Amino acid sequence: MHRSATPDVVVVGAGMVGAACAEALSAAGVRVLVIDRDGPAAGTTASGEGNVLVSDKEPGPELELAVASRAEWEIVRGRLPEWVADVEWEAKGGVVVATGDPEPLIAFAAKQRAAGVTARVITPAEVFELEPLVTPRVTIGVHYPDDAQVQPVLAATALLAAVRERGGEVRSGVTALGIRQSRGRVVGVDTSDGDIACGAVLNACGPWAGAFSAAAGAPIEVLPRRGMILVTAPLPECVRHKVYDADYVGAVGSGDADLQTSTVVESTRAGTVLIGSSRERIGFDDAVRVRVLRELARKAVGLFPFLGDVPVMRTYGGFRPYAPDHLPVIGADPRVHGLWHATGHEGAGIGLAPSTGRLITEQFLGLTPHLDPTPFRVDRPAVIAA
Repeated sequence: MHRSATPDVVVVGAGMVGAACAEALSAAGVRVLVIDRDGPAAGTTASGEGNVLVSDKEPGPELELAVASRAEWEIVRGRLPEWVADVEWEAKGGVVVATGDPEPLIAFAAKQRAAGVTARVITPAEVFELEPLVTPRVTIGVHYPDDAQVQPVLAATALLAAVRERGGEVRSGVTALGIRQSRGRVVGVDTSDGDIACGAVLNACGPWAGAFSAAAGAPIEVLPRRGMILVTAPLPECVRHKVYDADYVGAVGSGDADLQTSTVVESTRAGTVLIGSSRERIGFDDAVRVRVLRELARKAVGLFPFLGDVPVMRTYGGFRPYAPDHLPVIGADPRVHGLWHATGHEGAGIGLAPSTGRLITEQFLGLTPHLDPTPFRVDRPAVIAA
């Protein structure tokens, strides 16, 4: 698309969710311009682990979105240009373990199976076959073969490369300041680089989506929730799956503002081991808290004792977009014709991005959606700010 052409949609935010929406729209023939105040994958996307999970969600709308998105990842990866197609996709599967009472994890797996998820309860001996270095204190495990991992920065930039290849445009260093309306509908977006005429604006600003929505005159309740990750020095293969303790599911679904930690351990293609995860609602405070890192390390050693002798190479963290009712915000804003939102995925944005992009595209074009978009609508009480 030439710079002078008027885009059908300006996507504000070049992270994973914005990139997936732009890719899906462009694949359907929509003219797209993506803008970001920093650059592709520079915010929340760069601070994640690349999780594509179905194992950590209670039955309900988010799990339905996760299952659909896991299948959509295969389709989206098939649309990527060959020269960027290697996004370090690993369909490694997940193993969730309990070290105490096994019954809650068994019951949770049963609920997920009833919702259509492949969740195989396995004995401690079977856990050790899959993960020989896990703690011998394991009392039960559940194997989730559909859990996967992707390198999030590679994936987001590959999606944006696909947008460019179809004639779309991506502009870095451009801050969206608000929208322009005429008779209640979007006619452009105000930016630090001047006004951009367009037919629609998609708010994919992640944890900053609340601020942009307010600037656009249609505020939504999306808050930042901080997470931290430890990265070890490179190791020979030692963790074969995405392994986490049963407490992780509770932390994912909690709205508690206080610090919560649960153990998630996985290897990367580079040989490093990623250790998470923490959740804290502390606004946009990015100070490194040693107590958080110590808690992550302590729990990781409890799950994989060998990690006690492994040096930590670095730590990183970031802010995830959090909606009070734990559901993403996906769809048109009824208050301003032409304003759309795709945000609120918290720590699941990498996994949920492909179906989010597909839902936005289906609704934008008036097509029958591949799953019910109603639970994610913008005009729900938990999201519409007063």
